[in-house]
Amino acid sequence: MIEVILPDALVKAAKLNNKAFYAEGNTLNDVVKSICSENCALQTHLFHQNGQIKEHFLLTSDGAQVTPEQTLPADAKVNILLASAGGMGSPLNQADIEELSNEEVKRYVRHITLPGVGRDGQAKLKNARVLIIGAGGLGSPVSLYLAAAGVGTIGLVDFDLVELSNLQRQIVHGSKTIGMSKVESAKSRLMDLNPDITVNTHQVRLGEDNALELISEYDLVVDGTDNFNSRYLVNDVCSMLQKPLVFGAIYRFDGQVSVLNYKNGPCYRCLFPTSPPPELAPNCSSGGVIGVLPGIIGVIQATEAIKVIIELGDVLSGRLLVMDALSMRFNEVSYAKRDDCPDCSSNRKTIRHTEEAAQCIVESIASESSLPKDFYISPKELETKIDQYLLVDVRDPNELEVCALPGVVNIPLNDISLKLAQMHGSQNKCIVCYSGVRAKSAAEELINAGVENVCVLAGGMKRWVREVEPSMPIY
Repeated sequence: MIEVILPDALVKAAKLNNKAFYAEGNTLNDVVKSICSENCALQTHLFHQNGQIKEHFLLTSDGAQVTPEQTLPADAKVNILLASAGGMGSPLNQADIEELSNEEVKRYVRHITLPGVGRDGQAKLKNARVLIIGAGGLGSPVSLYLAAAGVGTIGLVDFDLVELSNLQRQIVHGSKTIGMSKVESAKSRLMDLNPDITVNTHQVRLGEDNALELISEYDLVVDGTDNFNSRYLVNDVCSMLQKPLVFGAIYRFDGQVSVLNYKNGPCYRCLFPTSPPPELAPNCSSGGVIGVLPGIIGVIQATEAIKVIIELGDVLSGRLLVMDALSMRFNEVSYAKRDDCPDCSSNRKTIRHTEEAAQCIVESIASESSLPKDFYISPKELETKIDQYLLVDVRDPNELEVCALPGVVNIPLNDISLKLAQMHGSQNKCIVCYSGVRAKSAAEELINAGVENVCVLAGGMKRWVREVEPSMPIY
C-alpha cells in the first residue's frame, strides 16, 4: 500500500478527518485518484476537469519531486506539498573590491578566521548589494544577520507601518517604533547594529510598476513577502534579470526555504507553476504563525544569502527545505527546471527591451478575477449605514475572537457554498474578512450563484481598525 500525506490546508478545505491515506495503484496518479474516488471535494481541489493534477501542488517521494505518471514502489510514502505566498553573475573583480579597514577586521574577525571566508570573503560581503523584500517576520532576522555579517548595502522594501501585533515575531522593530514606517524602524535598528553599512529604504508597495527598477539595482534578492502575487512577481523579475533569489515562506508551524535562479538553476515556477486558490492559501495574518518560526526560517535565508555572496558551501538550489516546527523535523525535496517553465526554461520568451520585459512580467502573473469598484464599500461608508447590511464574516472562527464587527454572521469561506440558502433575499449583504481577499472570493461565489445585493468591505478588518476603530485589537 502506498501512503499519501496531504497538506493541512487541503485537509481543511476538503473537510477530511485525517491527512494520511493508503491506496494501491501502478502510478501516483492512479493512487491519488483512488483516494479521491471516495471524496468528491478532494477530487475538486486536486484535479482539473481534464484529469490533470493542479500545478500549485508539489508531489514528492523519498525527498525527490515525482510526476503523476511515475511508477512507485508498493511501500512508497508520498507527500503532497502546497506552496506556503541564474547566479550572482560574474564574480566581483579584485579591482572592484574595496579593502577592509582595521576596524572592520576587528568587527568581522570571527568571519575572517573561518576557512573559506577570510579577507576576500568578507570583502565580498562588504561589496554586496542585497534587497530584502518585506521588513516583517522574515525580513527581521534576515536584515539583522546580514547587517551584522557586514553586507555593505541592504535595501528594504515595505509599505507598512509598525503595529503592536507585529512585535510577537518582527524582532527588528520595538515598542518605541510603533506607528513608524517599517523600513525606517528597521533601518534605525540596523544602523545601530552596524553603522559601517548602507541601508536604503524603499517605502513602497512592490508592484509591476516598480519591481524591475528596484531589483535591477541589487545583486541578490531575499523574499520575505506574505502573498503569492508579490512572490511570483519577484521570481519573474529575478529570473529575467538572472538575479539569485533566496525564497522563504511560513504558515502556522511550517516553513519552506530554497534558493532560486542560482547559476542557471530552477525558479519558483519550477516548484509551483501557479498559486493556490484563496481557500488553500491563507497568509500568516489569517492563519497565525508561531513567533519563533520566522526567526528560524529567516536565519536560514540569511545563511543561504551569505553562502551565495561568498560562493561557499552547498547552496539550497534545486532543493526545497521544509520544516515542521511541531515535530521539529526538517525534510528536503529535490526539484529541477521544468522544460515548460515560462520564466527559466530554454523555451521562455526572449526579451530585448525593458518595456517588453515589464509587459511580460505583468502578463506572467496569475491573474485573479476582480469585482467592479462599485462592489466595494469603504469602512467609513459602512460605518454610517451598518444597520442596513447583513454582515457576513468569512474568516475562521478563531480569528473573530480577536476582532469582529457587531452582529456579524460567521460563515467560513470553505462553508459559503453550503449556506447559499441563507444568503438569498433582497437584504444588502456585506462580506468581511481580514484584508478583503477571502471576502472577494466569497462574493464572487455568491454572485455566480445568483445571490443579489452583495458587496465587500474594502480592505477588510485591517482597514476598518485603522479608519474606524483604532482601539480594536488586530492581528
